Amino acid sequence: MKALVVLSGGLDSSVVLAQAVNNYDNVCCLSFWYGSKHNDREWMSAQQLAEYYNVSIVRMRLDFISDHFKSDLLLSGGDIPQGHYEDESMKRTVVPFRNGIMLSIAAGYAESIDADCILIGNHFGDHAIYPDCRIDFINPMVEAIKKGTEKNIKLISPFCHLNKAQIIHIGMSLATPLHLTYSCYNGGHIHCGQCGTCFERKAAFRFADIEDPTNYIA
Repeated sequence: MKALVVLSGGLDSSVVLAQAVNNYDNVCCLSFWYGSKHNDREWMSAQQLAEYYNVSIVRMRLDFISDHFKSDLLLSGGDIPQGHYEDESMKRTVVPFRNGIMLSIAAGYAESIDADCILIGNHFGDHAIYPDCRIDFINPMVEAIKKGTEKNIKLISPFCHLNKAQIIHIGMSLATPLHLTYSCYNGGHIHCGQCGTCFERKAAFRFADIEDPTNYIA
């Protein structure tokens, strides 16, 4: 079977890639540029991970999101808020219907390359502020992609009921190169240590009781 992994270069999608490599005969990756502040730095990690696993990766540009959508996560938006991932201020980083758009494109691309399934790395911790990461969004999307593709392509979200600490444990069991992954919303070469995703990343390694391989500015 051929699997298409939506790979951002972040921790969650990287562990999904590790699982896919172990479970499927043919794996390829799709990454998106949509004008976020961390897109280019994430892309560096995505390329390194694809090279590590010796899989192909394609990057698609979605310039219309940066040009027309409102979010502080975008280059066209305001400053990235600092603080915990679940703080009210972090809702400013929501990119409206981002996953819906990306999964629709991924479905078309998957059918075009004769893939059998699409794998994504959304997880339970995303649900508090991101509506299109929740199970009540994912389930209808599974059905829509199945019904809307000639091959009845399957959308797989293996971490939808897991937290990030659990994902780290899975990653460690698969010897995933977590040191190559990148999460910081500010997009600097080194993780800022202050934005919501940096807070979440630090906490996840701490709760998992696994040494964090990440370099942080603060």
